[in-house]
Amino acid sequence: MAHLWKKLRAKRLAGKKLVPNQSFQIELTIPAHFRCPISLDMMKDPVTLSTGITYDRESIEKWIRDGNQTCPVTNQFLTSFDQIPNHMIRRMIQDWCVMNRAHGVERIPTPRTPITSFDIVEIGSKMMDSALEGDGKRCLDLVEKINAWAKESEHNTSLIRDNGLGYVLAASFESFSGRSFEEHEDLLKEIMLLLTWMSPLGIEGRSKLGSTQSLRCMTRLLSSDDLLLKKSCALTLKDLVSTDQAHVNALIDIDGVPEALINLINIPSCILVKKSSFSVIHSIISTQNGYNKFSSRFLELGVVGLIFEALVEADKGLTEMALAVLDRVSGSKEGMERVQNHALSVPLLVKKILRVSTLATDLCVSVLWKLSFNGDESVLVEALHVGAFQKLLLLLQVNCGEETKMKATEMLKMMNQYKNKLDCFDSEHYKYLRKSY
Repeated sequence: MAHLWKKLRAKRLAGKKLVPNQSFQIELTIPAHFRCPISLDMMKDPVTLSTGITYDRESIEKWIRDGNQTCPVTNQFLTSFDQIPNHMIRRMIQDWCVMNRAHGVERIPTPRTPITSFDIVEIGSKMMDSALEGDGKRCLDLVEKINAWAKESEHNTSLIRDNGLGYVLAASFESFSGRSFEEHEDLLKEIMLLLTWMSPLGIEGRSKLGSTQSLRCMTRLLSSDDLLLKKSCALTLKDLVSTDQAHVNALIDIDGVPEALINLINIPSCILVKKSSFSVIHSIISTQNGYNKFSSRFLELGVVGLIFEALVEADKGLTEMALAVLDRVSGSKEGMERVQNHALSVPLLVKKILRVSTLATDLCVSVLWKLSFNGDESVLVEALHVGAFQKLLLLLQVNCGEETKMKATEMLKMMNQYKNKLDCFDSEHYKYLRKSY
């Protein structure tokens, strides 16, 4: 009964606004034609569709963006998606707000005229002309205007993204990257920040950002103190190298790349940046040229220690990407020695088996397998002490890849030589083993 009363009271109060008035509150009823039929809130920017029904612009735009092609009220198919501003209703709402100002109601501001596709094409044309002429000041003014448009509404943001302005920004970035960096640094930073939410850029846009001069400029921007800018560069680099091998090859030819990427990983409490950096590193050292040129440098800069720090953070995506890099650097004698010399290497690798994902398990087994064949029995003994035998045995009982199964079997055979000498677990009834995590 009480629940029914609450529902009836909520229905009765619908459309009413409680406003403070000294020591008590007054209930103001918002006129029904002032409320958006979708959100039921008072409209801030009323627009009328071809069906004659008026909605708040933000609500109806979201309705259309979600793929709906009908009028929410009449359910008629929309012959046009044009939204005509209803100035009469807007003025009536504003007048009502002014009349009730004494009760704490604020007047809704007069909305700005939304931009159109023509505006986007026009500003894009001006930007291309400025880039060709090398007019950085004019181009910066246009970029700031685009940024201001984007901040006004989601409608503007979608329109900017959907009308090819991403390519124009990428082309402008490439053009000014080939000029004086100090002179155009502010412009390049603003363009990079805008490009972050322009993805996906398309083949043409990525080709502009993937050029040697653009990548060299992004590498320099990574040394900035602006964390948001670093994040933008890292995400852009990740997108580039994950889609085209040519961009990876171009990045390999740029000096200072290892230092810039390692500095990104050192940024505290920024998992997305770390993940992007490890992804770029993996793309680089996965190529023979990149491995030969940069693997030793990454090891000198402490990538192994940073990987195990990342594993402690326990984020799934970060763990998988860090382990992928670790598996790759473990392929060399120098890399293997650095992994083996790290105090947490074996315990952390064993801990992550069957705990994060199938990919993480495969990578952990791969690295442990390489360590086991390194000729140092202390690795096998330590692995036994931290529960590797039980986990590998359990791994054979679940679905895993043939390569991982083969490596797990080989390690179990080697560990079997030491398990009877160690009093670390009961080895009689393996079939009853449970997960140790």
